[in-house]
Amino acid sequence: MTARERHVAGLVGAGIGPSLSPALHEREGAAHGLQYSYRRFDITRLGVAPGDVGAIVAQARREGFSGLNVTHPCKQLVIPHLDALSADAEALGAVNTVVFDGARAIGHNTDKSGFAAGFRLGLPTVPRDHVVQLGAGGAGIAVAHALLELGVGRLTVLDVDPGRAAAAAQALGPDRAVAADLERLPELVDAADGLVHATPIGMAAHPGLPLPAELLHPHLWVAEVVYRPLETALLREARRRGCRTLDGGAMAVFQAAHAFTLFTGRQPDTDRMLAHLAELVDGAPTERIA
Repeated sequence: MTARERHVAGLVGAGIGPSLSPALHEREGAAHGLQYSYRRFDITRLGVAPGDVGAIVAQARREGFSGLNVTHPCKQLVIPHLDALSADAEALGAVNTVVFDGARAIGHNTDKSGFAAGFRLGLPTVPRDHVVQLGAGGAGIAVAHALLELGVGRLTVLDVDPGRAAAAAQALGPDRAVAADLERLPELVDAADGLVHATPIGMAAHPGLPLPAELLHPHLWVAEVVYRPLETALLREARRRGCRTLDGGAMAVFQAAHAFTLFTGRQPDTDRMLAHLAELVDGAPTERIA
């Protein structure tokens, strides 16, 4: 009997016990006939500091891992421990995927490509002249870069931390991205083609809407980054008011699919992974936006 191709991957971060990444990766690996295992390195449970992520990278390299996914709070802290960065990781200043290529550890960022692929699938023909984005955290920055690459003419970024929104807009380029205070949200949404939500509001641990429901209008499309639950209160209300919508499952699956390809060299079946995610989300506890 021929031995199956073997891959070991993992996830590094804090409080990652509920993560769906192990199941998504292992199910897709099995579908490809691979001997594929995926481990968690939860720094909270291990009792190590975020700055110790380099030791985990070194351990995984010694043990023959194909790669690691990296989430909060290690996406920036892992960079000094890598040998090279992809163009996306360098531009975003954050790494969510590490690939071991011989003696080298190379950092990638699949958050941006994941959102872009999901957007092209779910909202391929929507207008993109002016988009409002709520949230400028780690996931939000990647999403903002993706939106500009998707052809958004003007992106307005808002955050509960005005300084974070301003820094994001500056990094994105003042010719196409600007920051605004939350007080301006009604007028901005009223004039926008689309709204992208990239905050934790809507998760089971953070229920509710990130903006007043009456601001949603039928000419607005709404894209969500939260994927647990797949149908957030925002998406439910947006659909009720006639908006076209995109749930956060697409980004979660496509960023995982890109990482799977980086680890294995195989092209995953994203339709199958989307179906797996829907099954997994049904009974799973909530997880933070990384």
